[in-house]
Amino acid sequence: MKYSLPSLPFGEDALAPVISKKTIGYHYGKHTKAYFDNLNKLIENSPLNGKSLVEIIKNSEGAIFNNAAQAWNHIFYFEQFTDGRNSRLKGDLRAAIERDFGSEIGFKERFVMEGINIFGSGWVWLSADVDGNLQIDKCSNADNPILKKRIPLLTFDVWEHAYYLDYQNLRAEHLSALWMILNWDIIEKRYNNRTIL
Repeated sequence: MKYSLPSLPFGEDALAPVISKKTIGYHYGKHTKAYFDNLNKLIENSPLNGKSLVEIIKNSEGAIFNNAAQAWNHIFYFEQFTDGRNSRLKGDLRAAIERDFGSEIGFKERFVMEGINIFGSGWVWLSADVDGNLQIDKCSNADNPILKKRIPLLTFDVWEHAYYLDYQNLRAEHLSALWMILNWDIIEKRYNNRTIL
């Protein structure tokens, strides 16, 4: 079985100026594609070949884990954005954020701060348990909440290749800008349909 890079749900220039066409080209077209290409080579003669990316993530380590997890993380990341039709936080997810973080503004500030404070490369996640309780997870490198039996809802990529062409070393500016292109409808659906992966 070959694992392949899905098409983006928007054009390469649709997220500009928050994420430029050039960054999409490199980040998705080259970096994310490389994770899929590497995974295909690494898993060719493995008993994990043919399993879902989530199954591979949960049952592998080393290079296979790194490439499977990075492939999954990036697809999850890019699927949460919208090409200019900024949606609003609402419904049960809004209530849960206000309950667990005090307010939408308080949540966003804390989420960005947690992302800024990741040393080196990684991901900052909003995750839930099956009962809907929320937490922010700081994960290094390719790690994600799946391994902690939590349900990923949204994530910001803090690897430098995600933002360096547009923001250079200004990680905080990059993370703060991502709220402008976030599709809360997708994130709310993830929350409402939460199941342990």
